[in-house]
Amino acid sequence: MGEGALAAAGQPPLRGSGIDPDAGLVPVLRTHADAVAAAHEYAEAIRPGTAERERAGGVPWTELERLGRSGLTAIGVPSAYDGPELGFSTIAEVVRVIAAVDPAIAQQLQPNFMFSLLLWELGHADGAARIAQVLLSGGRVANAAAERGGAHAQDLRTRLLRAPDGTLRLHGTKYYCTGAISSDWIAVTAIDDSPDERQQLVFVARGAAGVELDDDWAAMGQRNTVSGTSRFTDVLVDPALAVPYWQAFADPQAIGARGQSIHAAIEVGIAGGALRDAGEFLREKSRPFFEAARGGWAERAADDPHTIYRFGQLSTKVAAAEALLRDATAVVDRTPTRPADPDEAAAASVAVARAKAFGSEVAVEVASELFAITGTSATDEKYNLNRHWRNARTHSVHDPVSWKYHHIGAYDVSGTLPPSHGQL
Repeated sequence: MGEGALAAAGQPPLRGSGIDPDAGLVPVLRTHADAVAAAHEYAEAIRPGTAERERAGGVPWTELERLGRSGLTAIGVPSAYDGPELGFSTIAEVVRVIAAVDPAIAQQLQPNFMFSLLLWELGHADGAARIAQVLLSGGRVANAAAERGGAHAQDLRTRLLRAPDGTLRLHGTKYYCTGAISSDWIAVTAIDDSPDERQQLVFVARGAAGVELDDDWAAMGQRNTVSGTSRFTDVLVDPALAVPYWQAFADPQAIGARGQSIHAAIEVGIAGGALRDAGEFLREKSRPFFEAARGGWAERAADDPHTIYRFGQLSTKVAAAEALLRDATAVVDRTPTRPADPDEAAAASVAVARAKAFGSEVAVEVASELFAITGTSATDEKYNLNRHWRNARTHSVHDPVSWKYHHIGAYDVSGTLPPSHGQL
Protein backbone atom coordinates (compact mmCIF):
# COMPACT_ATOMS: atom_id res chain seq x y z
CA MET A 1 0.00 0.00 0.00
CA GLY A 2 1.47 3.35 -1.07
CA GLU A 3 1.84 6.31 1.23
CA GLY A 4 -1.25 7.88 -0.29
CA ALA A 5 -3.47 4.80 0.02
CA LEU A 6 -6.61 5.59 1.95
CA ALA A 7 -8.40 3.39 4.44
CA ALA A 8 -12.17 3.35 4.69
CA ALA A 9 -12.10 5.24 7.98
CA GLY A 10 -13.14 8.85 7.62
CA GLN A 11 -14.72 8.36 4.20
CA PRO A 12 -18.45 8.86 3.61
CA PRO A 13 -20.59 5.73 4.02
CA LEU A 14 -21.37 3.62 0.98
CA ARG A 15 -24.81 4.05 -0.54
CA GLY A 16 -26.75 0.86 -1.06
CA SER A 17 -24.66 -0.93 1.57
CA GLY A 18 -27.23 -0.77 4.33
CA ILE A 19 -26.12 2.73 5.34
CA ASP A 20 -28.04 5.54 3.69
CA PRO A 21 -27.94 8.75 5.73
CA ASP A 22 -29.79 10.74 3.09
CA ALA A 23 -32.71 8.36 2.50
CA GLY A 24 -35.74 10.30 1.35
CA LEU A 25 -33.73 13.51 0.90
CA VAL A 26 -32.39 13.00 -2.62
CA PRO A 27 -34.72 14.49 -5.24
CA VAL A 28 -35.59 12.68 -8.45
CA LEU A 29 -35.10 15.19 -11.25
CA ARG A 30 -37.60 14.01 -13.82
CA THR A 31 -37.42 16.77 -16.45
CA HIS A 32 -34.68 18.43 -18.49
CA ALA A 33 -35.53 21.78 -16.95
CA ASP A 34 -35.34 20.43 -13.40
CA ALA A 35 -31.98 18.76 -14.02
CA VAL A 36 -30.40 21.80 -15.67
CA ALA A 37 -31.72 24.09 -12.93
CA ALA A 38 -30.25 21.76 -10.30
CA ALA A 39 -26.92 21.78 -12.15
CA HIS A 40 -26.82 25.59 -12.16
CA GLU A 41 -27.73 25.70 -8.47
CA TYR A 42 -25.05 23.15 -7.63
CA ALA A 43 -22.40 24.88 -9.77
CA GLU A 44 -23.04 28.23 -8.12
CA ALA A 45 -22.91 26.62 -4.68
CA ILE A 46 -19.46 25.11 -5.26
CA ARG A 47 -17.99 28.03 -7.19
CA PRO A 48 -16.62 29.89 -4.15
CA GLY A 49 -13.22 28.48 -3.36
CA THR A 50 -12.80 26.67 -6.69
CA ALA A 51 -9.37 28.18 -7.39
CA GLU A 52 -8.10 27.31 -3.91
CA ARG A 53 -9.60 23.82 -4.06
CA GLU A 54 -7.89 23.14 -7.37
CA ARG A 55 -4.57 24.50 -6.15
CA ALA A 56 -4.63 22.24 -3.11
CA GLY A 57 -5.65 19.12 -5.02
CA GLY A 58 -7.07 16.15 -3.18
CA VAL A 59 -10.58 14.74 -2.93
CA PRO A 60 -13.34 17.38 -2.77
CA TRP A 61 -15.39 15.36 -0.27
CA THR A 62 -17.82 18.12 0.67
CA GLU A 63 -18.59 19.08 -2.92
CA LEU A 64 -19.04 15.45 -3.97
CA GLU A 65 -21.40 14.76 -1.09
CA ARG A 66 -23.40 17.79 -2.15
CA LEU A 67 -23.44 16.42 -5.71
CA GLY A 68 -24.97 13.20 -4.42
CA ARG A 69 -27.66 15.06 -2.52
CA SER A 70 -28.54 17.08 -5.65
CA GLY A 71 -30.05 14.09 -7.46
CA LEU A 72 -27.88 14.73 -10.53
CA THR A 73 -26.03 11.41 -10.42
CA ALA A 74 -29.30 9.55 -11.06
CA ILE A 75 -30.75 11.45 -14.03
CA GLY A 76 -29.87 8.64 -16.43
CA VAL A 77 -31.46 5.83 -14.40
CA PRO A 78 -34.07 4.05 -16.57
CA SER A 79 -37.74 4.41 -15.81
CA ALA A 80 -37.86 0.62 -15.36
CA TYR A 81 -35.96 1.20 -12.10
CA ASP A 82 -38.04 4.25 -11.11
CA GLY A 83 -35.50 6.68 -12.55
CA PRO A 84 -36.10 9.75 -14.72
CA GLU A 85 -34.29 8.25 -17.75
CA LEU A 86 -33.26 11.64 -19.11
CA GLY A 87 -31.36 11.70 -22.39
CA PHE A 88 -27.83 12.69 -23.24
CA SER A 89 -28.89 16.18 -24.27
CA THR A 90 -29.72 16.69 -20.61
CA ILE A 91 -26.71 14.77 -19.28
CA ALA A 92 -24.29 16.72 -21.46
CA GLU A 93 -25.83 20.06 -20.51
CA VAL A 94 -25.62 19.19 -16.81
CA VAL A 95 -21.97 18.22 -17.21
CA ARG A 96 -21.20 21.37 -19.24
CA VAL A 97 -22.75 23.64 -16.60
CA ILE A 98 -20.73 22.02 -13.81
CA ALA A 99 -17.53 21.87 -15.88
CA ALA A 100 -17.69 25.62 -16.43
CA VAL A 101 -17.09 25.93 -12.67
CA ASP A 102 -15.18 22.76 -11.74
CA PRO A 103 -14.33 20.36 -14.60
CA ALA A 104 -12.70 17.88 -12.22
CA ILE A 105 -16.02 17.29 -10.48
CA ALA A 106 -17.81 17.24 -13.84
CA GLN A 107 -15.45 14.54 -15.08
CA GLN A 108 -16.44 12.28 -12.22
CA LEU A 109 -19.92 12.17 -13.72
CA GLN A 110 -18.60 10.64 -16.95
CA PRO A 111 -17.97 7.12 -15.61
CA ASN A 112 -21.07 7.41 -13.47
CA PHE A 113 -23.29 7.83 -16.53
CA MET A 114 -21.28 5.79 -19.03
CA PHE A 115 -20.65 2.62 -17.08
CA SER A 116 -24.12 2.53 -15.58
CA LEU A 117 -25.42 2.80 -19.16
CA LEU A 118 -23.53 -0.39 -20.01
CA LEU A 119 -25.14 -2.07 -17.02
CA TRP A 120 -28.61 -0.99 -18.18
CA GLU A 121 -27.88 -2.20 -21.72
CA LEU A 122 -25.95 -5.43 -21.16
CA GLY A 123 -26.17 -6.35 -17.50
CA HIS A 124 -28.29 -8.62 -15.34
CA ALA A 125 -31.60 -7.10 -14.22
CA ASP A 126 -30.88 -7.77 -10.53
CA GLY A 127 -27.50 -6.05 -10.72
CA ALA A 128 -28.94 -3.14 -12.68
CA ALA A 129 -31.70 -2.65 -10.12
CA ARG A 130 -29.14 -2.67 -7.32
CA ILE A 131 -26.93 0.02 -8.89
CA ALA A 132 -29.99 2.04 -9.88
CA GLN A 133 -30.97 2.22 -6.22
CA VAL A 134 -27.45 3.32 -5.31
CA LEU A 135 -27.68 6.22 -7.75
CA LEU A 136 -31.20 7.17 -6.70
CA SER A 137 -29.94 7.27 -3.12
CA GLY A 138 -27.28 9.80 -4.09
CA GLY A 139 -24.44 7.38 -4.79
CA ARG A 140 -22.00 7.41 -7.68
CA VAL A 141 -20.18 4.91 -9.91
CA ALA A 142 -16.52 5.47 -10.81
CA ASN A 143 -14.22 3.71 -13.25
CA ALA A 144 -11.13 1.55 -13.14
CA ALA A 145 -10.58 0.82 -16.81
CA ALA A 146 -7.13 2.03 -17.89
CA GLU A 147 -3.81 0.45 -17.02
CA ARG A 148 -0.17 1.43 -17.29
CA GLY A 149 2.61 -0.44 -19.05
CA GLY A 150 0.71 -2.21 -21.82
CA ALA A 151 1.36 -1.90 -25.54
CA HIS A 152 -1.80 0.23 -25.91
CA ALA A 153 -4.82 1.36 -23.89
CA GLN A 154 -6.73 -1.89 -24.39
CA ASP A 155 -3.81 -4.16 -23.49
CA LEU A 156 -5.24 -5.20 -20.14
CA ARG A 157 -3.60 -7.38 -17.48
CA THR A 158 -6.41 -7.32 -14.91
CA ARG A 159 -8.15 -10.68 -14.74
CA LEU A 160 -11.59 -11.96 -13.74
CA LEU A 161 -11.09 -15.60 -12.78
CA ARG A 162 -13.39 -18.35 -11.64
CA ALA A 163 -12.01 -19.75 -8.40
CA PRO A 164 -12.08 -23.49 -7.54
CA ASP A 165 -15.16 -22.87 -5.38
CA GLY A 166 -16.97 -21.40 -8.41
CA THR A 167 -16.87 -17.77 -7.29
CA LEU A 168 -15.67 -14.94 -9.51
CA ARG A 169 -12.52 -13.22 -8.30
CA LEU A 170 -10.94 -10.00 -9.55
CA HIS A 171 -7.18 -9.47 -9.64
CA GLY A 172 -5.24 -6.52 -11.05
CA THR A 173 -4.04 -2.93 -10.87
CA LYS A 174 -5.58 0.06 -12.61
CA TYR A 175 -4.64 3.72 -13.06
CA TYR A 176 -6.51 6.86 -14.25
CA CYS A 177 -9.36 5.70 -12.01
CA THR A 178 -11.47 8.85 -12.08
CA GLY A 179 -13.52 9.17 -8.92
CA ALA A 180 -12.76 5.69 -7.60
CA ILE A 181 -11.38 6.95 -4.32
CA SER A 182 -14.59 8.83 -3.53
CA SER A 183 -17.28 6.78 -5.24
CA ASP A 184 -19.67 4.20 -3.87
CA TRP A 185 -19.08 1.60 -6.59
CA ILE A 186 -16.28 1.08 -9.10
CA ALA A 187 -16.73 -0.31 -12.62
CA VAL A 188 -13.65 -2.38 -13.46
CA THR A 189 -12.66 -3.82 -16.84
CA ALA A 190 -10.96 -7.20 -16.85
CA ILE A 191 -10.12 -10.12 -19.11
CA ASP A 192 -11.94 -13.35 -18.25
CA ASP A 193 -10.51 -16.88 -18.27
CA SER A 194 -12.49 -18.07 -21.28
CA PRO A 195 -10.55 -19.43 -24.29
CA ASP A 196 -11.30 -16.17 -26.13
CA GLU A 197 -10.10 -14.03 -23.20
CA ARG A 198 -13.07 -11.73 -23.48
CA GLN A 199 -13.27 -8.35 -21.80
CA GLN A 200 -15.73 -8.06 -18.94
CA LEU A 201 -16.97 -5.15 -16.85
CA VAL A 202 -17.63 -5.78 -13.17
CA PHE A 203 -18.99 -3.56 -10.41
CA VAL A 204 -17.40 -3.76 -6.97
CA ALA A 205 -18.10 -1.71 -3.86
CA ARG A 206 -15.46 0.82 -2.90
CA GLY A 207 -15.18 -0.72 0.54
CA ALA A 208 -15.10 -4.38 -0.57
CA ALA A 209 -12.40 -6.65 0.82
CA GLY A 210 -9.32 -6.58 -1.40
CA VAL A 211 -9.99 -3.11 -2.86
CA GLU A 212 -7.11 -0.70 -2.24
CA LEU A 213 -7.33 2.89 -3.51
CA ASP A 214 -4.45 5.33 -3.79
CA ASP A 215 -4.41 9.13 -4.09
CA ASP A 216 -1.22 9.10 -6.21
CA TRP A 217 -2.72 11.25 -8.98
CA ALA A 218 -0.14 13.88 -9.92
CA ALA A 219 -1.25 15.37 -13.25
CA MET A 220 -0.86 19.08 -13.96
CA GLY A 221 -4.61 19.48 -14.45
CA GLN A 222 -7.91 17.93 -13.41
CA ARG A 223 -6.26 17.49 -10.04
CA ASN A 224 -9.44 17.02 -8.03
CA THR A 225 -10.46 13.96 -10.03
CA VAL A 226 -7.78 12.13 -8.00
CA SER A 227 -7.58 9.57 -10.81
CA GLY A 228 -4.89 7.46 -9.19
CA THR A 229 -4.17 3.78 -8.70
CA SER A 230 -6.70 1.12 -7.73
CA ARG A 231 -5.61 -2.38 -6.75
CA PHE A 232 -7.89 -5.39 -6.67
CA THR A 233 -6.65 -8.45 -4.84
CA ASP A 234 -8.87 -11.53 -4.85
CA VAL A 235 -12.00 -9.34 -4.82
CA LEU A 236 -15.24 -11.32 -4.78
CA VAL A 237 -17.54 -10.33 -7.67
CA ASP A 238 -21.30 -10.84 -7.71
CA PRO A 239 -22.19 -12.54 -11.05
CA ALA A 240 -25.22 -10.22 -11.27
CA LEU A 241 -22.78 -7.31 -11.41
CA ALA A 242 -20.66 -8.73 -14.25
CA VAL A 243 -21.32 -7.29 -17.72
CA PRO A 244 -20.07 -8.78 -21.04
CA TYR A 245 -18.18 -5.65 -22.04
CA TRP A 246 -16.85 -7.32 -25.17
CA GLN A 247 -20.37 -7.19 -26.60
CA ALA A 248 -20.63 -3.41 -26.26
CA PHE A 249 -18.67 -2.58 -29.41
CA ALA A 250 -19.07 -5.83 -31.33
CA ASP A 251 -21.60 -4.30 -33.74
CA PRO A 252 -22.44 -0.79 -34.96
CA GLN A 253 -23.53 1.15 -31.89
CA ALA A 254 -24.04 4.58 -30.41
CA ILE A 255 -22.64 3.68 -26.99
CA GLY A 256 -19.31 5.29 -27.84
CA ALA A 257 -21.05 8.46 -29.00
CA ARG A 258 -22.92 8.65 -25.72
CA GLY A 259 -19.75 8.36 -23.69
CA GLN A 260 -17.82 10.82 -25.84
CA SER A 261 -20.62 13.39 -25.63
CA ILE A 262 -19.88 13.71 -21.92
CA HIS A 263 -16.18 14.28 -22.60
CA ALA A 264 -17.16 16.89 -25.19
CA ALA A 265 -19.35 18.61 -22.60
CA ILE A 266 -16.40 18.83 -20.20
CA GLU A 267 -14.25 20.59 -22.79
CA VAL A 268 -17.01 22.97 -23.85
CA GLY A 269 -17.68 23.73 -20.19
CA ILE A 270 -14.01 24.54 -19.58
CA ALA A 271 -14.08 26.91 -22.56
CA GLY A 272 -17.13 28.72 -21.22
CA GLY A 273 -15.70 28.95 -17.72
CA ALA A 274 -12.41 30.38 -18.96
CA LEU A 275 -14.24 32.98 -21.04
CA ARG A 276 -16.45 33.92 -18.08
CA ASP A 277 -13.46 34.39 -15.78
CA ALA A 278 -11.61 36.39 -18.43
CA GLY A 279 -14.55 38.73 -18.75
CA GLU A 280 -14.85 39.20 -14.99
CA PHE A 281 -11.13 39.91 -14.60
CA LEU A 282 -11.22 42.32 -17.52
CA ARG A 283 -14.11 44.29 -16.03
CA GLU A 284 -12.94 44.27 -12.42
CA LYS A 285 -9.13 44.15 -12.32
CA SER A 286 -7.38 44.79 -15.65
CA ARG A 287 -5.94 48.18 -16.56
CA PRO A 288 -5.98 49.49 -20.12
CA PHE A 289 -2.80 49.36 -22.21
CA PHE A 290 -1.07 52.75 -21.99
CA GLU A 291 -1.45 53.44 -25.72
CA ALA A 292 -5.21 52.94 -25.46
CA ALA A 293 -5.38 55.23 -22.43
CA ARG A 294 -3.11 57.97 -23.80
CA GLY A 295 -4.73 57.92 -27.19
CA GLY A 296 -8.15 58.35 -25.74
CA TRP A 297 -9.28 54.94 -26.98
CA ALA A 298 -10.22 53.52 -23.61
CA GLU A 299 -10.32 54.62 -20.00
CA ARG A 300 -10.98 51.03 -18.95
CA ALA A 301 -9.39 47.81 -20.15
CA ALA A 302 -12.85 46.54 -21.03
CA ASP A 303 -13.19 49.40 -23.54
CA ASP A 304 -9.95 48.70 -25.42
CA PRO A 305 -11.04 48.06 -29.04
CA HIS A 306 -8.43 45.36 -29.65
CA THR A 307 -9.43 43.58 -26.46
CA ILE A 308 -13.10 43.79 -27.34
CA TYR A 309 -12.37 42.41 -30.81
CA ARG A 310 -10.39 39.46 -29.47
CA PHE A 311 -12.95 38.72 -26.79
CA GLY A 312 -15.65 38.73 -29.45
CA GLN A 313 -13.71 36.18 -31.49
CA LEU A 314 -13.35 33.85 -28.51
CA SER A 315 -16.95 34.34 -27.47
CA THR A 316 -18.08 33.33 -30.95
CA LYS A 317 -15.98 30.17 -30.85
CA VAL A 318 -17.38 29.21 -27.46
CA ALA A 319 -20.91 29.76 -28.75
CA ALA A 320 -20.11 27.61 -31.79
CA ALA A 321 -18.74 24.85 -29.56
CA GLU A 322 -21.88 24.95 -27.41
CA ALA A 323 -24.06 24.76 -30.53
CA LEU A 324 -22.11 21.78 -31.88
CA LEU A 325 -22.56 20.02 -28.54
CA ARG A 326 -26.31 20.65 -28.53
CA ASP A 327 -26.64 19.42 -32.11
CA ALA A 328 -24.54 16.32 -31.43
CA THR A 329 -26.44 15.26 -28.33
CA ALA A 330 -29.73 15.78 -30.16
CA VAL A 331 -28.47 13.29 -32.77
CA VAL A 332 -27.40 10.90 -30.00
CA ASP A 333 -30.80 11.05 -28.32
CA ARG A 334 -32.65 10.12 -31.48
CA THR A 335 -30.21 7.32 -32.35
CA PRO A 336 -30.89 3.88 -30.84
CA THR A 337 -28.09 2.41 -28.79
CA ARG A 338 -27.79 -0.33 -31.41
CA PRO A 339 -29.24 1.00 -34.67
CA ALA A 340 -30.00 -1.45 -37.44
CA ASP A 341 -28.42 0.91 -39.98
CA PRO A 342 -24.62 1.31 -39.59
CA ASP A 343 -24.87 4.77 -41.19
CA GLU A 344 -27.12 5.88 -38.35
CA ALA A 345 -24.53 4.85 -35.79
CA ALA A 346 -21.81 6.54 -37.84
CA ALA A 347 -23.76 9.81 -38.02
CA ALA A 348 -24.02 9.93 -34.23
CA SER A 349 -20.32 9.15 -33.78
CA VAL A 350 -19.24 11.78 -36.30
CA ALA A 351 -21.54 14.46 -34.82
CA VAL A 352 -20.07 13.91 -31.37
CA ALA A 353 -16.53 13.75 -32.75
CA ARG A 354 -17.00 17.19 -34.29
CA ALA A 355 -18.20 18.59 -30.96
CA LYS A 356 -15.40 16.94 -28.99
CA ALA A 357 -12.57 17.88 -31.38
CA PHE A 358 -13.67 21.49 -31.84
CA GLY A 359 -14.58 21.91 -28.18
CA SER A 360 -11.14 20.66 -27.10
CA GLU A 361 -9.36 23.12 -29.37
CA VAL A 362 -11.55 26.03 -28.28
CA ALA A 363 -11.04 25.20 -24.59
CA VAL A 364 -7.26 25.22 -24.95
CA GLU A 365 -7.32 28.41 -27.03
CA VAL A 366 -9.60 30.40 -24.73
CA ALA A 367 -7.76 29.21 -21.62
CA SER A 368 -4.50 30.44 -23.15
CA GLU A 369 -5.73 33.64 -24.75
CA LEU A 370 -7.48 34.85 -21.61
CA PHE A 371 -4.06 36.11 -20.45
CA ALA A 372 -3.55 38.11 -23.66
CA ILE A 373 -6.89 39.77 -22.97
CA THR A 374 -6.54 40.38 -19.25
CA GLY A 375 -2.84 41.28 -19.05
CA THR A 376 0.12 40.48 -16.86
CA SER A 377 -1.72 40.89 -13.56
CA ALA A 378 -3.89 37.87 -14.41
CA THR A 379 -0.81 35.64 -14.35
CA ASP A 380 -0.44 36.16 -10.60
CA GLU A 381 -0.67 32.74 -8.96
CA LYS A 382 -3.11 34.02 -6.36
CA TYR A 383 -5.82 34.01 -9.03
CA ASN A 384 -4.92 30.53 -10.33
CA LEU A 385 -6.37 31.35 -13.73
CA ASN A 386 -3.88 29.02 -15.37
CA ARG A 387 -6.00 26.15 -14.03
CA HIS A 388 -8.30 26.57 -17.02
CA TRP A 389 -5.48 25.82 -19.46
CA ARG A 390 -4.09 22.99 -17.34
CA ASN A 391 -7.52 21.40 -17.05
CA ALA A 392 -8.31 21.82 -20.75
CA ARG A 393 -4.95 20.50 -21.90
CA THR A 394 -4.98 17.56 -19.49
CA HIS A 395 -8.50 16.45 -20.39
CA SER A 396 -8.18 17.16 -24.13
CA VAL A 397 -5.46 14.52 -24.55
CA HIS A 398 -7.79 11.86 -23.15
CA ASP A 399 -8.02 10.72 -26.77
CA PRO A 400 -6.35 12.32 -29.81
CA VAL A 401 -8.23 15.08 -31.61
CA SER A 402 -6.29 14.26 -34.79
CA TRP A 403 -7.93 10.82 -35.04
CA LYS A 404 -11.35 12.40 -34.66
CA TYR A 405 -10.70 14.78 -37.55
CA HIS A 406 -9.32 11.87 -39.57
CA HIS A 407 -12.52 9.86 -39.18
CA ILE A 408 -14.71 12.92 -39.77
CA GLY A 409 -12.87 13.65 -43.01
CA ALA A 410 -12.95 10.05 -44.18
CA TYR A 411 -16.69 9.90 -43.55
CA ASP A 412 -17.42 13.20 -45.28
CA VAL A 413 -15.17 12.62 -48.30
CA SER A 414 -15.66 8.95 -49.07
CA GLY A 415 -18.41 7.72 -46.77
CA THR A 416 -15.98 5.56 -44.77
CA LEU A 417 -17.71 4.48 -41.58
CA PRO A 418 -15.84 5.19 -38.36
CA PRO A 419 -14.78 2.16 -36.33
CA SER A 420 -17.64 0.56 -34.43
CA HIS A 421 -15.34 -1.13 -31.92
CA GLY A 422 -14.36 1.98 -30.02
CA GLN A 423 -15.36 5.45 -28.93
CA LEU A 424 -14.71 7.83 -31.82
